[in-house]
Amino acid sequence: MSDRTPALRASDAEREQTVGVLRTHVVEGRLTLEEFAERLDRVYEARTRPELEELTHDLPEDSQGSLPQRRRRPKRFTGVAFGSVERRGRWRVPRFAGLAVLFGDADIDLRTAEIHSGTITINALLLFGNADFYVPRSVEVDLGGLTIFGHRREHGDDSDPAPQAPLVRIRVWSLFGTSDVWRIPPGMSGTYRELIRSIRKRRQLDPG
Repeated sequence: MSDRTPALRASDAEREQTVGVLRTHVVEGRLTLEEFAERLDRVYEARTRPELEELTHDLPEDSQGSLPQRRRRPKRFTGVAFGSVERRGRWRVPRFAGLAVLFGDADIDLRTAEIHSGTITINALLLFGNADFYVPRSVEVDLGGLTIFGHRREHGDDSDPAPQAPLVRIRVWSLFGTSDVWRIPPGMSGTYRELIRSIRKRRQLDPG
């Protein structure tokens, strides 16, 4: 007979508490949106307390008492005319950001971005232009605005995010323009074209 004591089972309240801790560290810049999304999936898969503790073991317990991190300057505005622009990598997104596209294309990748607010808003103006937004699947997205002679669409798994997940609010105002939000599952990589192709293929395989 084994004397090994089984790990204590985790409760729903403990899972939600862990989500709250992860969300705090997103806002403080220690986790990117993609890192949050990856850990969030593991939170709801966890069955024991040690599995939950593993998800926060590399984060300070007292974030208020930790040394302040050097913060990147926020990218408040992105613009392009008659060309293309990419915003990617570990860039800092302010609470309110602007995007303008005139006869061009923009790729706004939020997967490895840093946010310092539970809600961020991106206001996009498209005139004969196109904008693609890439977000982790588990992050809440609110897409709205006004589109004249074009489209405004969301793609990928639109399952309900966690109640404490950060909110990305995207407002698109376009004339002869297109805007697409792509929800990227954890672990999916590749060029933007490959990501888009993979998501469309997943949708065809699982139309429901």
